[in-house]
Amino acid sequence: MYFKFTFCPIILLLWASLSFAQNVNVVIHGAASIAKTDDNFVCVTLDWWPAEKCDYNQCPWGKAGILNLDLRYGALINAIKAFNPLRIKVGGSLQDNVVYKVGEVSSCPNFMKREDGLFGFSQGCLSMERWDQLNRFFNHTGVKLTFGMNALFGRNESQTEKGLWIGDWQPQNTRDFMQYTISKGYKVDSYEFGNQLSRSGMGAKVDAKQYGKDVIVLKNLVKELYAHPETQPKVLGPGGFYEEKWFNTFLEVSGQGIVDGLTHHIYNLGPGDDPNMIYKILDPSYLNQVSQTYKVVSDVVNKFRPQLGAWVSELGGALNGGSKDVSRTFADGFWYLDQMGMASTYDQKVFCRQALIGGNYGLLNATTFVPNPDYYGALLWHRLMGSTVLAVTKESDPNLRVYAHCAKKKPGVSLIFINLSKDRSFNITLSNAKPGDAGKPNYEFVGKQNREEYHLRALTGDIKDDIVCLNDVPMVQRDSEDNPAMDPKLVDASTPISIAAQSIAYVTIRDFEAPACV
Repeated sequence: MYFKFTFCPIILLLWASLSFAQNVNVVIHGAASIAKTDDNFVCVTLDWWPAEKCDYNQCPWGKAGILNLDLRYGALINAIKAFNPLRIKVGGSLQDNVVYKVGEVSSCPNFMKREDGLFGFSQGCLSMERWDQLNRFFNHTGVKLTFGMNALFGRNESQTEKGLWIGDWQPQNTRDFMQYTISKGYKVDSYEFGNQLSRSGMGAKVDAKQYGKDVIVLKNLVKELYAHPETQPKVLGPGGFYEEKWFNTFLEVSGQGIVDGLTHHIYNLGPGDDPNMIYKILDPSYLNQVSQTYKVVSDVVNKFRPQLGAWVSELGGALNGGSKDVSRTFADGFWYLDQMGMASTYDQKVFCRQALIGGNYGLLNATTFVPNPDYYGALLWHRLMGSTVLAVTKESDPNLRVYAHCAKKKPGVSLIFINLSKDRSFNITLSNAKPGDAGKPNYEFVGKQNREEYHLRALTGDIKDDIVCLNDVPMVQRDSEDNPAMDPKLVDASTPISIAAQSIAYVTIRDFEAPACV
């Protein structure tokens, strides 16, 4: 293993010790859960964008698109294997412009720049040779696969309303694709119908009633071709930005038992060239705004009750490839991990980051394949935070964000602390909420076993650094090496949990008694 630094610079430790420390008591309500996530809550996307995809005078995709990605790189393979398994959604803006070269489809064009095309590109094609390569890769790395289907196939753009696509979806190309997939024994966990065609859409839109009728066709096709319920992929939709009237109409038309999971997208940081991006990420009131979207989507799920609940099937923070100055840095983790925590409290089952690789928001560097800082935060969440979500209350500076789950590996609870403050650290004590009687004081928790702590911060102290330190060890590697070790620091349970300024920490407490976690 090769590291530029053995330890993070000692000056940072001195600076952190001089910052103002505030004492905070955090109360964990462990008697009952408030939400449940899927066991594979952490999810990433692989996108179709070709190298010619450019925004803000830059072209950051390179060969990271599905059709161009070199699947042989050891760093890419090891990054995925580390999750064991990692949920990946294949999809993105161009998925509704992809045909599958199987059955009656004989030509297989590449995506080409085209001014009047969807998102500025011509139709593209997935050959079955490439599909074979992808599935060998998915099988080798242990991927749990969601595949985004072309929901515009057979439709035509309206002559009277720009952007509106009309007519029935034609399923023959999808039928042929599924039959080929089944014949090869390839495992698909779920199929998502379309990408950002809801409401006003992005590059295109489809009427909600039409979309509801078409997803019934897809569901019936899946049930016909996958005869055994235990191997039958789930059907997800609509995969777009939430709008109450459109979503309600879609679900009313499709009816009960058709859409297994309700999927929606979030890009709450706005355009990727926003010069105020860093201030949004560090503003707790701004971060809180998106909670309303999670709440209303959760309410819709409670009304229509899809089997798998709500999924955030695409979330990249900043639009159009992300921010070149922020998305690949440690700072992005304040937004990303906070959104994971917030979404889980609103019963969102799966959380798909755009993207594993590509653009500025990839978890991996698009050229070297080595992890960006958010990769390590996502991997720690996957390893430490279980599916049972607990309520947390505190009285303190709003810059301290706290989320608690039952530990993924029993026993105990795991927490994530996110400190947005530039000059204030926090000393945390914990209490266990007394169930059933709000008038009585909570139990102060006094642990007897050492805590397991994982502290993340920027290498140089500048949160726009692209190197993260874990427990004072920089996470730096060669592109062909395994990931660096991610071992916890064992801390005396009698001491407060110390969260440095502008840092993130995961803490697992094995002897915290939470009945919801038994």
